Amino acid sequence: MGDSDFEEALDSTWFDLGLNETTWEKNTMSLALGNLSSLAWGVFFCTVAFGQGSADTNHPPAILPLESETVPTLIAYPPLAEPLARGVVIIQYRTQHARIMPVFGKAAADVSPRLGHLHVTIDDWNGTWAHTSEDPIILVGLKPGTHKVLLEVADPTHKVLTSTIVSFTVPEKKPTDAPHVNDTHPVKP
Repeated sequence: MGDSDFEEALDSTWFDLGLNETTWEKNTMSLALGNLSSLAWGVFFCTVAFGQGSADTNHPPAILPLESETVPTLIAYPPLAEPLARGVVIIQYRTQHARIMPVFGKAAADVSPRLGHLHVTIDDWNGTWAHTSEDPIILVGLKPGTHKVLLEVADPTHKVLTSTIVSFTVPEKKPTDAPHVNDTHPVKP
């Protein structure tokens, strides 16, 4: 098919569609202007949407200051009876208005809602340890008798916010609880 055959086929197609070269150019120009107009509107709306700007990051978020938050409370439950009978002390607890987590320092003290950890002291002992999870406190190896455990909720800078004491008695081990030896087995704990 030569160039003249192609032009004849194109002319006959335009004719069949009721178009001539001038009408085709007008429709094409109208379509191009419509697309350009749509593109311009799209750019305008995107500019407006992105032109809103991001939040001002130089100011702290609008939250309640820690001073106005409710003071944390600590609820500790008596040790579980069955493990206590074996000499294992399991103290379950929960806090309100504070999350127990392993975070420390001045920056963590300013977080809201409040973060903290527990200070755990046994029998007025001079040593204290930090309990940094919401898991129960487990004590093993205490001598039979009455004991008390001081639990303190402390902020990440170790300032004590609230406390409670759990008192309990570790029972004497009965002779049947003592390890036994037989000829075929070693000592069982």
